[in-house]
Amino acid sequence: MKPPLNIIPLGGVEEIGLNCTVFYCGDDILVVDAGLMFPEDDMPGVDIVVPDFSYLIENKDRIRALILTHGHEDHTGAVPFLLEELQREIPIYGTALTLGLLREKLSEHSLKAELITVRPRDRVSIGCFEVEFIRVTHSIVDGVGLAIGTPQGYVVHTGDFKLDPTPVDGELLDFNRFSHYGDSGTLLLLSDSTNAEKGGFTYSEKEVRRALEEIFSRAEGRIIIATFASNIHRIQQIVDVSLQHGRKISLCGKSLVSNAKIALELGYLRMPEGTWLRLQDIMSLPDEQVVLITTGSQGEPMSVLSRIAMDEHKEIKIKPSDTVVLSAKMIPGNERAIGRIINHLFKRGASVIYEKVSEVHVSGHASKEELKLMMNLIRPRYFVPVHGEYRHLSYHAMLARKQGIPQENIFILQNGDVLTINEEGASVTGQVHAGRVFIDGKGGIEDMVLRDRRRLAHDGIVLVIMGMEKPGKIAIGPDVVSKGFVLEESSPDVINEIKGVILEQLKALDKEVLEDSTLLKARLRNNIKKFIQKRMNRRPMIVPIIFEI
Repeated sequence: MKPPLNIIPLGGVEEIGLNCTVFYCGDDILVVDAGLMFPEDDMPGVDIVVPDFSYLIENKDRIRALILTHGHEDHTGAVPFLLEELQREIPIYGTALTLGLLREKLSEHSLKAELITVRPRDRVSIGCFEVEFIRVTHSIVDGVGLAIGTPQGYVVHTGDFKLDPTPVDGELLDFNRFSHYGDSGTLLLLSDSTNAEKGGFTYSEKEVRRALEEIFSRAEGRIIIATFASNIHRIQQIVDVSLQHGRKISLCGKSLVSNAKIALELGYLRMPEGTWLRLQDIMSLPDEQVVLITTGSQGEPMSVLSRIAMDEHKEIKIKPSDTVVLSAKMIPGNERAIGRIINHLFKRGASVIYEKVSEVHVSGHASKEELKLMMNLIRPRYFVPVHGEYRHLSYHAMLARKQGIPQENIFILQNGDVLTINEEGASVTGQVHAGRVFIDGKGGIEDMVLRDRRRLAHDGIVLVIMGMEKPGKIAIGPDVVSKGFVLEESSPDVINEIKGVILEQLKALDKEVLEDSTLLKARLRNNIKKFIQKRMNRRPMIVPIIFEI
C-alpha cells in the first residue's frame, strides 16, 4: 500500500498572508513557505502576526525541508520564528534572491540555517518527495512554482503568479513545464487565489513604465516614489526612467536599501555607477534632477514616507513643486493609514499620484482568465484554492467548477484542515491545531492580552486604590484613577459617585469577604461595573488595588 498524502494549510487560506502549507507522507514532512501577516486595525500594539507552528513543533523530527516559493514577507517573514521554535536547523530551499533576502532576515535574529540555492527546472529529492522548481512571473524576481512528486501522484503548487508576457527581466513563466505535468497527469493543483474576484488578465509590469514616463515628463521638481522594498522590478523601472530623464536617485529606508544592495550583488538590479547617491549628496542637486525612492507605501507610521508627510523627517521637507507617487496597491486594512498620508502630503503642497488616479501599480497576481488558463494547463484531478480570504477561495472554486472539475473534487480548506489523498479518493479527515501568534517586540502575546488591549482601547480603565488597616477600615483612599474612561478634572461627579459606591459596598460586606482580598476585589469590581453600566452604558476595565497597612 502506498502511504497516503496529507496536505495541511497552517495559514494562507483564511487571510492574505501567513502562507504556510504542510505536505505529510509516510514519516516525511515537507513545508512550503512560512509567511507573516501585518496587523489589522483590531490588533493594537501588535507588530506582526505569524502562524501558530504547534503542529510542526510536535512533529519536528519528521520535517525534512522548508521550500520558499519567493521572497515576499507573506511567504518568508515567519521563517526566523519557525526556526526559533523548532530549535534545530532544517534545509531551506529557494532561489538566489529569495535566500539572499532571507539571509539578511536571519542575521537580524542571530540565526543560522542550511540554505540551499536552486534554479528553475532543478529537481531535488526530499524524503519521499521529488520536487521540481518551475519559473513563474510575479511582482518579485526569482519566483517559482513547485511540482511535487509523491507516492500518490504529482502535486502542483503555483506559488504566487501571473502570466506576464513582457516581464521586466525577460524571464517568462515556464509554460512548458506546467504543461508537462498536465500531460503527465496531475493529482492535485494548489493555486494562488488573491485576484480570483478580478476579471480578465492582470496587466504586465511594463505597463507601469508608461505611467512613470508620463509622470516624469510632467514633473518640474523632485519626484518621491514609495513602493514595496521587495519589488525589484519596480525599482528597476524607476531607475531606468530616471536615467532616461537625466535624474539621479537615492534610496531611503532600511529594508529598501538592504534589498537593493542584495539585488545588485546578485545581478537582479542593474544600475550604472554614479546613479545611486547618498541622501546628503542628492539633496544638493537641482530639484529637477532628483528622484527619491522610499518605503511607506502602506502608511506604516515609522516609514520614511510617513515621516516626510508629517514633516518629521530630518532632511526631506515637502516643497510645493514635489511630485509624490505611491506605486503600490493599497493592502486591505491599510486604506485609512494611506489616506492620512496622502492628505498630509496634499496639505504640504505636493502633487500626489496613487493607484486610484493613475496606472502607477499593477498586481503581481493572476486574474480570472489566467487562473483558468493555469487550470487548463494542469488539468488536475483535485483542486485546492490557496492564498486568499474565504471569498477569494470561493470565487476560485467557482472557476474550477466552470472548467469541469467536479464539485466533490474541489476542497476549500480552513487553516488546520487535513486533506488526505489515497487510492480510494480525497477527503478532509481531521484537524490539527492552527491559529495566529501575535508578535509584540521580540515575543508573542496571548489572545487574552489582545482582548484586554481592545477593551482598553474601546472603554479605558478605572483603577481603585485603597490601603486598609484592618478588614473594613480604610486608612488610605479610596482613590479612583481613570485612563481612557473619563477625564478626572472635568468629571469629578462620576469619580465621586464611584467612591461612594465603594464606601457603601464596604459597609454592606460581611467580615468573611472583607478578610479575603480576592473576594473583596471581585465584589468591588462587580459593583462598580454595574454602576458604570447603569450610569453611562460603558464597560471600562476595572482594576481594584488593595494593600494592607
